[in-house]
Amino acid sequence: MDAKVLIESFAEFARSKNVDRPTMIRILEDVFRAMIRKKYETDENFDVTINADKGDLEILRIREIVDDNSEDIWDFDKISLSDAQKIEPDFEVGEEVYEKIELEEFGRRAVMMARQTLIQRIKDLEKDLLFNQYEELVGEIISAEVYQILGREVLLIDGEGNELILPKGEQIPKDRFRKGDTARAIVHKVEMVNGNPRIILSRTSPIFLERLFENEVPEVFDGLITIRKIVREPGERAKVAVESYDDRIDPVGACVGMKGSRIHAIVRELQNENIDVINYTDNLELYVARALSPAKVSSIAADAEKKRLSVYLKPDQVSMAIGKGGFNIRLASRLVGYEIDVFRELSDAEEEDVDIEEFIDEIDNWVIDELKKTGLDTAKSVLSLTKEDLLRRTELEEETIDEVFKILKQEFEQ
Repeated sequence: MDAKVLIESFAEFARSKNVDRPTMIRILEDVFRAMIRKKYETDENFDVTINADKGDLEILRIREIVDDNSEDIWDFDKISLSDAQKIEPDFEVGEEVYEKIELEEFGRRAVMMARQTLIQRIKDLEKDLLFNQYEELVGEIISAEVYQILGREVLLIDGEGNELILPKGEQIPKDRFRKGDTARAIVHKVEMVNGNPRIILSRTSPIFLERLFENEVPEVFDGLITIRKIVREPGERAKVAVESYDDRIDPVGACVGMKGSRIHAIVRELQNENIDVINYTDNLELYVARALSPAKVSSIAADAEKKRLSVYLKPDQVSMAIGKGGFNIRLASRLVGYEIDVFRELSDAEEEDVDIEEFIDEIDNWVIDELKKTGLDTAKSVLSLTKEDLLRRTELEEETIDEVFKILKQEFEQ
């Protein structure tokens, strides 16, 4: 394979991969200089000129002529007068010899190795370009086509045929994809694994929900409404705290849209995830009351040091504050940055009930805390539920619940 064929075939391959001309020339020169170093141990006194468009290659070895008896005769950039005059009889000591080196002189094997190296360099460059391209897109929404569904991940391809990965853990639990579907997600992270870029997408990240709001609500996109914080239980429920610096704009109304038109588009994308949009405020008590909506809070006591809140509600509001599966209270806690304990306001008839804290000598502290997290702050409130209710609403084991029931029942039997 001569230089012209090698360079032209490489240039055609590089252009098909959208590699710019300066980069193409740099790669060619690097590979040819590597060949020179392998044969001559150095490339310092070589000049490499490449014209990729015409397939031209010129390699010149430059050496200074020294006397045959000179001590420098063995230096890599020197040549004896007698050897120089074999190239050109008129040469004299002190002049420079420019000797053209043909590609064939490196040997067929070296040339074939150079060809493989050139192709590999372009492939490596292509991987780097893909990595950099998607690294700049981290946190942005993209659309891609589903082309393979595996047990632990869904593989997608973008418009340029690049493979993207949507892991099971980054999918909304209700997501159901079929080959050929178009899926939307954010670029979650990009990493190099064994030299190959691995592009991870996410539909569960709060940033995905934030980008959906930017797409659907012009005031958010334009910066007139700021999203202060988003917390999610993907596919189930989300809370979004919004704020407007313009008194003329109702941030909640703008995000919801006329008859819910804006929020409905987002809810459909998130597989009917319930989204609570609330007005952000620096007033902690008001913020907590809004975060626990639709429940109506009676009063709040805060322990700033422990970052803990005691929230008191009427008995019929407790279940709403906790929400189905405990989602409402967990999300509210994450939104305001405080642990929230829910307590029922006791009616006169309930005064003879016993505070759950009274059983601290018989029931472990962590068990009491677990009960209080779900609004069960008295003995009768616990006993009013079945074992199955407690298993569903708390993280307590069956044996622990049986023991709690036994202790509480004994109190009223006495």
